[in-house]
Amino acid sequence: MAMPTYEDIMLPFLKRLSDGQVHSLQELRQVLADELQLTEEERTRQLPSGLQSIFYNRLGWARTHLKKAMLIEAIASGRFQITERGRKVLQTNPSRIDNRLLTQFAEFKEFKSHYQVKADQTETEDSGEADKTPSEMIHSYYQELRNTLAEDLLQQISDRSPAFFEHLVLDLLLKMGYGGSREDAAQVVGKSGDEGIDGIIKEDRLGLDVIYVQAKRWKNSVGSPEIQGFIGALQLKGAHKGIFITTSTFTQAAKEIAARVGTRIVLIDGLQLAQLMIDYGVGVATETVYEIKRIDSDYFIEE
Repeated sequence: MAMPTYEDIMLPFLKRLSDGQVHSLQELRQVLADELQLTEEERTRQLPSGLQSIFYNRLGWARTHLKKAMLIEAIASGRFQITERGRKVLQTNPSRIDNRLLTQFAEFKEFKSHYQVKADQTETEDSGEADKTPSEMIHSYYQELRNTLAEDLLQQISDRSPAFFEHLVLDLLLKMGYGGSREDAAQVVGKSGDEGIDGIIKEDRLGLDVIYVQAKRWKNSVGSPEIQGFIGALQLKGAHKGIFITTSTFTQAAKEIAARVGTRIVLIDGLQLAQLMIDYGVGVATETVYEIKRIDSDYFIEE
């Protein structure tokens, strides 16, 4: 058979999780390759970058789409389990799970709407001419890759200790240009929650001012009590600037309190944190670089 698309993989992927156990992507790689009767060449055929097999890449995207539709949930990095919604979908005995089927779920529709990408390639081909230019599609798919990477980063962070998260936050701030080296510019202050402060970082290399940091590796939203406590801690330190970073989100009340106080406080939620990590190269590595060229009109002007 032809190399399966990520949509071809979604139904057998979900069926393999129907036992209710936690399965890893590495485990499913072998099992599903056998089930789909892939040849050795198909199993090992590489992406143009040469860094990953095409099948494993498509397996990962099948996982992402099932997760976005909330048919499966991540238990830990690279480990997944079927949800009650996933069980209900299997109970309908679908002949195929694809993007059209997944659009019945609001969470999946929201995920796709962020990128305005065609729901599947077949629809694009059937409709004749695609309604997007190649440049627009490259941008859309880039954003989809970036946001998927951001979610994977947050999963990795959630699997680590609070101390690791605090160091990650300070590493990011240093990469963003605050202070100099880790030894010179940043320090962890005692244990997590030390007087409401997790870290101190110099705003500049000379240390003319400092920024106090609170880092919360939470799943639940950060509410107004936590922000009020942080404000109180800053006042006790006589500090003027603070950054409150969480892997989750902030409630509207928390945002309003931070905006009202005279103390300058920046709130960074999980999605913003992950995007900053990507921008500044913290916890990520470059896989492939594509350069988009255009005509240099000046070169072709004849004197």
